Amino acid sequence: MSSSDAATRTSPPPSPGPAPVVDVEQAEAALVEHYPRLVRLGYLVLPPSLGRNRRVLTAHWLTQRALPRARTTVERAMVPAQRGAGRPGGDPGYGYVRLRVLRSALEAGLPLRRRAWPRRAQLPPLLPQVWGLRLFPRSGGADELALDQRLSALGGPARAAFVLRGLERLPDAEVRRILEGAGVEDPHAALAEADGVAASYELLDSPEFDPCSLQARPPDLMRRRQHGRAALAATAAALVCGTLLALPGDGLAPGTPAAPAYARNPAAEAALDPEELTRVGAGEWRRSARTDFSVWPARGSLTGDRELLGRALAVWARPGPSVQVSATPGTASGAPPGPAQLLYAGEVGRARVVVLHDGLRLVRYAEPRSGAGGGAALDFARVDGAAQATSGAVVVGRGKGEVRYLTAPWVRTVAVRDLREPGAPARELDRSADGVTAPLAAVAPSTDCTEVAALELREDGPGAGGTRLVTDLGELTPAHLTSGRPQSPGEVDGQAARASWARTACLLGAVRSNGVRSVNSWAYAAQRLPEGNGTATWVCTRAETWRGAGSRVLAQFQAPGKDTGAIAARAQDSPACGAREPRVLAGVLWKSRAGHWHVLAAGSKDVASVRVTGGAQGSARGNTLAAPARKGARAQLRGRLADGTEVSALR
Repeated sequence: MSSSDAATRTSPPPSPGPAPVVDVEQAEAALVEHYPRLVRLGYLVLPPSLGRNRRVLTAHWLTQRALPRARTTVERAMVPAQRGAGRPGGDPGYGYVRLRVLRSALEAGLPLRRRAWPRRAQLPPLLPQVWGLRLFPRSGGADELALDQRLSALGGPARAAFVLRGLERLPDAEVRRILEGAGVEDPHAALAEADGVAASYELLDSPEFDPCSLQARPPDLMRRRQHGRAALAATAAALVCGTLLALPGDGLAPGTPAAPAYARNPAAEAALDPEELTRVGAGEWRRSARTDFSVWPARGSLTGDRELLGRALAVWARPGPSVQVSATPGTASGAPPGPAQLLYAGEVGRARVVVLHDGLRLVRYAEPRSGAGGGAALDFARVDGAAQATSGAVVVGRGKGEVRYLTAPWVRTVAVRDLREPGAPARELDRSADGVTAPLAAVAPSTDCTEVAALELREDGPGAGGTRLVTDLGELTPAHLTSGRPQSPGEVDGQAARASWARTACLLGAVRSNGVRSVNSWAYAAQRLPEGNGTATWVCTRAETWRGAGSRVLAQFQAPGKDTGAIAARAQDSPACGAREPRVLAGVLWKSRAGHWHVLAAGSKDVASVRVTGGAQGSARGNTLAAPARKGARAQLRGRLADGTEVSALR
């Protein structure tokens, strides 16, 4: 249950009193409960010069050794009251372990001195260790990369001040006290230096800085083999490894961001030959029985650049340590199984971009143009089973708050529509002759949600679906938006469908970066509110993924007069609200204009009765219910179909 009238409360400042005492059990409970937050804090404060893999392991190591040995008295200044929902509060156990993590992370950034023993935090972590892998967080966008670069230019105390402000939501007075407790000599100077970072604090919650959600890649395999050969030089196996390692290189030009090859395989070498790339003709899609990525023609001004295509294939097969690799959930990031299909090769903004398709995945390789800074990037997206509706566009460029798309050859015109303004006309978006759109503002999820941009694609040719609406959810392929009952969803091409999506659009942030293929939204019930407060609408929104698993379902309560619906319930990997099981039941705690609280519930039209127990009591025939309740009440919902089958509330 959730209330549509939720309000943010500010905790009062801590009252003076004796210093709290923390024992091992209290500190351990705080560490276990807030472990991901503490590790993120340590990761952000550690010096970037350690490298992403070393920072991840060190952040976990410092957090795991932050427990006290016995009961410990903690200064009250170290456990200030937190502000904002979901914060750890004034728990002295959390304040203690946070201070320990912060102090150790700052010590790890101190330079080693010739005549002094190194501190423990300055040494490589003993545990945890992962042999044969390099671990690093998932790559974010251009804004996260810019913030990481700005933080790397700061000193350790200034970086800690910025993180305490943004991640912990602490006022400057509390930040100064914590920095003093961590041994910082001049907290005022640290805060002043942190003021120079022009970036949103919300970026600190990005997966880019989450050392608990990791990607794995092998280290330098060449060096590992060399070490093994040296250790086993007297054995026959070492002689064989030495022979393989002594083979000549792969012929790539110096500076190519691919890792070195250490063995020859004729089939694998054929997949890396630019001359073997499949190139579809410009009009093939008109004659083909399929209309998907397999019939996209090869486009772009650099389709004949053999060196660029060779680098893209080599990096795909063996991404070097300098390459930023990202993949949608459930997408393999391995080498191509055979010669791939070339979809695009050209210049997009300040980068040279190559887009490839291997039948199961889209792969986007990007490298900076001559004179442009930055490194190479490799993005993977799963697209097996794509149809015409889900293969209309691909992101070819993203950065500085903008995104560019490469559109399908059957797309006749492209327009931009603000989902928040259903009555406003669509704005035409220019495209190049190769099908690349002009830059479009990439609207990130925000609390105000003033605009949610979507592409309106008008199609041509056989099987054309008229107008389709897709939107960017932070991945390589945009999500296809539909409206209507799950058994037969339709395109969002009418005023009624757009009006329904206008109050749902702001909730799309809840399904971002999840490998989403399509999102369907439909109103499953209408309910007359008690005390003459009008009629509310209940909406179910289901996001389907390319991998099948991981679907997300949101039940919304749309009160009259509100611009955005409130999430009443959510579920993952549930068949509810889908083609297999279109029924749904959800409830919400609601406050009337007169100040009275009620439990409201609604099910889809096949729900014959609803009952509520627990913090509220009541039952009703039909698919809607309203029962008096108290503020903060927690209740349980049950529904029944006409045949007596019980239906549980969405969760």
